[in-house]
Amino acid sequence: MNDEKKRFIQEFVPGKQVTLSHLIANPDPDMFDKLGIQHAGAMGILTLTPSETVIIAGDIATKSADVQIGFLDRFTGSLVIIGSVSSVEMAMEEINRFLSETLKFTPSQITKS
Repeated sequence: MNDEKKRFIQEFVPGKQVTLSHLIANPDPDMFDKLGIQHAGAMGILTLTPSETVIIAGDIATKSADVQIGFLDRFTGSLVIIGSVSSVEMAMEEINRFLSETLKFTPSQITKS
């Protein structure tokens, strides 16, 4: 009987991409309370890889539109921005544009609900 142990080495090599880009217009106020963030007219949710990209995306968002960062996690790549519907949409478009054109990321279609 062969009791030889095999060892597997796994590596996570993320692509340079915006994996999720979704705008929620007029979310239920209870959602803001559950997330522990300030109430606003819209919420933009993005997931980026590599995860540290959320720092760049948060900077772009706040410089390109009248939005605030509701949540940013550099370990998971999650970013939530809040503001008016038009401001959140403008910030999300600029994030996708900059990451795609300047950093050669694969952008994500902005979906809405």
